[in-house]
Amino acid sequence: MFDPGTEVVLTWYRGRTKQLSPIIDTLEKATRPKAFVVIYADIKRLWYDFKQLFRYIKAAGGLVYNDKGEILLIFRRGFWDLPKGKIEVKEGKRTAAIREVCEETGLKNVEIKRKIGHSFHSYRLKTGVRALKKSIWYEMVTADEKLIPQTEEDIQIARWISPTDIPEICHPMYPNIKEILRLNDIPVPR
Repeated sequence: MFDPGTEVVLTWYRGRTKQLSPIIDTLEKATRPKAFVVIYADIKRLWYDFKQLFRYIKAAGGLVYNDKGEILLIFRRGFWDLPKGKIEVKEGKRTAAIREVCEETGLKNVEIKRKIGHSFHSYRLKTGVRALKKSIWYEMVTADEKLIPQTEEDIQIARWISPTDIPEICHPMYPNIKEILRLNDIPVPR
């Protein structure tokens, strides 16, 4: 299908969902290629077919600032992250974002300022099933300072960090989290 040393592979989609499985397998297991470019005339159909290979999960979270302009970051499972979590049945995105930020960090009073974007990431559930999580992100503010990491969610650290210190302190960090920070003009680790 491709040369293992290739960085980016170009492939044509022929409208068969099972054609996407080996692409996903390769990206999960190999260090190369770094990306696949999939060409198909109907992007909505391609996106629909792609999502059929995953359990689709909707989540919401926050890029939270305190009164000093510091940003709230959490350290979980070996990576720096922003607080977020699954949206419950019949729960609104904004409500879920506030609830998850408060649950994961111990904050009590959080206010949403604006929606700042969304991100996707994939992972395997404990059952081995692939999951695709879409996270909706909000800029938030709080006057609260005291943080209590939610250890039952494997959060080891919840910490206020100056944006200028993030590149030095916060690595490793997930690529999708780096992108949310970049989109908000916050320096990120290499």
